[in-house]
Amino acid sequence: MAPTIMMRPTKKDWQRQSQSESEDDDMVGKKDLLPLVMSQVGQHFVPLVITMVGLPARGKTILAYKIQQYLNWTNHKAKVFSVSSYRRKHIELYSSHDLFRKENSEAAEIRQLSAQEAQDDATKWLQDGGDVAILDGTHITQARRQTVYDHFAKVMGYKVLFIECVCDDEMLIELNVKEVMQFSKDYRNMSSEKALDDFHHKIEHYMEQHEPMKPKSEGYSYIKYLNAGESLTVCRLNSPMQSEVLAFVSNFKPLAKTFYFSRHGESENNVLGRIGGDAELSVRGRTYAAALARYFNNENRLEGLRVWTSELKRTHQTAQGIKAPIEPVPYLNELYAGVCEGLSYEEMQCKFPQEFAWRDQDKLQYRYPWGESYIDIMTRLKPVLLELEGDMDNLLIISHQAVLRCLLGYFLNKKHEELPYINVPLHTIIKLTLSGYKCKMEVIKLNIECVDTYRMQPKNCSVNRSTDDALLTVPAHFENLSLWNHAPIVQL
Repeated sequence: MAPTIMMRPTKKDWQRQSQSESEDDDMVGKKDLLPLVMSQVGQHFVPLVITMVGLPARGKTILAYKIQQYLNWTNHKAKVFSVSSYRRKHIELYSSHDLFRKENSEAAEIRQLSAQEAQDDATKWLQDGGDVAILDGTHITQARRQTVYDHFAKVMGYKVLFIECVCDDEMLIELNVKEVMQFSKDYRNMSSEKALDDFHHKIEHYMEQHEPMKPKSEGYSYIKYLNAGESLTVCRLNSPMQSEVLAFVSNFKPLAKTFYFSRHGESENNVLGRIGGDAELSVRGRTYAAALARYFNNENRLEGLRVWTSELKRTHQTAQGIKAPIEPVPYLNELYAGVCEGLSYEEMQCKFPQEFAWRDQDKLQYRYPWGESYIDIMTRLKPVLLELEGDMDNLLIISHQAVLRCLLGYFLNKKHEELPYINVPLHTIIKLTLSGYKCKMEVIKLNIECVDTYRMQPKNCSVNRSTDDALLTVPAHFENLSLWNHAPIVQL
């Protein structure tokens, strides 16, 4: 079944199927793949500098790193430059809040130097091809903000966006303070009581020097992020990239949350080693569906659990016994294999050997004729990611191997080229616990036998390789659905 939302294939996509096996075909395949990602890059003309502003414990660092994560996912080169990290290079062992007193001129020079070093490194990184530099610091005075603006906007000609994190909710501030106590390197060698007292004094020192932003009179591009996204104020955004940042910031809620991911139960096509399709669950797949329902329906079941599935039958059948609202989401449909839907790897090698080789050469960018690529999957998952970065919690997503690879890769900060080879086995629950910009993964294997669908990248990816080389890493599968009458085979 084709996904609801997908890129329209072109005649050139179709013509990429096997036609010859000359030595030049390897290069032809790679050249044809290049246009597939052109729509993902080059969407702005000059680099952007995002400058975080605000008192300590207002959520600046969490927001900065989450913006970096999202922009990198969407194929922009983004990097956080933390002023505190530069300060620690000059003062290796933090001793007390006296470092932040207004009258401590020696420490003020060190902080000023640290801010300048972060600015210089950000400049060099953008000159070397970066797209978005994120300055993570307090930038609490108008003079400091003007220095940043003058350098990046007037001298370098870059766009500058200030994001001011403001919080007047005492409960939120205390939660943010606890996050700092847990993750800040400054307090690793302090008792919790001393660290908490020291940090509150640090906040007081910054409040004495704090000059809130006045966006209307200062003339900057500006987003005010109030109380962890409770409300936003926006002024003078003037580039597509700034609008893309706004789209993320307006959805992001820095809450602790838990997500569960599972592939559908073993399908009949999994048993037969076939790609895609809209197959029913196998006998063992239905057994997994029952076990999954027992896992989530027990007396300690999660409060407010919701379930998202794709539109395909095998995910619906996997979810049907779970006592929670179930919603089909078309963005979660499996990667559509076009003319290769329903084929086994052996059949694909036989009918389209050149396509099979191109797929192995660059599985991330390869698009099946009349089908999709991993890049296409990443693009259609953007609305899902924005939902997950909001106030969503206790959500179970039942989807497919390629889709879950992309979702897990986002939260685990995997490189794009790693995504097609993340192992997401059948009959397994993957639990992600998010706290701030940290992510903890737990793998829960339900003891239901199934085939292994994981295929490693073969060493020989040439279009002129032998059939044996092409099928060397094809996982074991069955010849038919009589599981107990036939042993699994591997085509070598």
